[in-house]
Amino acid sequence: MAGLDEAGRGPLAGPLVVAAVILPPEWHHPEIQDSKKLSPKERARLAEIIRQAALSYSLVTVAADVIDTVGLSRAWHQAVRAAVRRLSLPPQAVLVDGTWKPALEVPFWAIPGGDDRSQTVAAASILAKVYRDHLMALYHRRWPQYGFDRHMGYGTREHRDAIRRYGPSPIHRWSFRWEGTLPS
Repeated sequence: MAGLDEAGRGPLAGPLVVAAVILPPEWHHPEIQDSKKLSPKERARLAEIIRQAALSYSLVTVAADVIDTVGLSRAWHQAVRAAVRRLSLPPQAVLVDGTWKPALEVPFWAIPGGDDRSQTVAAASILAKVYRDHLMALYHRRWPQYGFDRHMGYGTREHRDAIRRYGPSPIHRWSFRWEGTLPS
């Protein structure tokens, strides 16, 4: 059974990252839960534990310009299929966090709140979040004026003010509504 989750579906900037993970059948770690409920330090520590324990895992990144070109839904579907295909062990089934239903060659279950209900989905949530946060920290070095290291590209007031002041960076999603952020 593979667990699958993504990080970065809703931000104004940065990539979408989809993670798929297969854990040993009887493996369980009591601290693994929804990545949003963990501190960055806890996520990083648990991501290492997950990578070491996993029978297989994969990460797929979709850049902002691809999201703008094909749309978020299609980008997500393509990334999900790629993440499952990239697993070194083909899963017999996939648990997906949320309600979106991917077109997969294997049986799947879309589970709202799956990162709270399944250890494998929570593990995928952690891997995706840690990797995306790492990418956003790298982008912050390139474009520090946006504060990507603090808001990770989400639409905070600080981020919207930075877009207003500096204009969008190359990693901003032009197709997302910035609600009057840019001058006319």
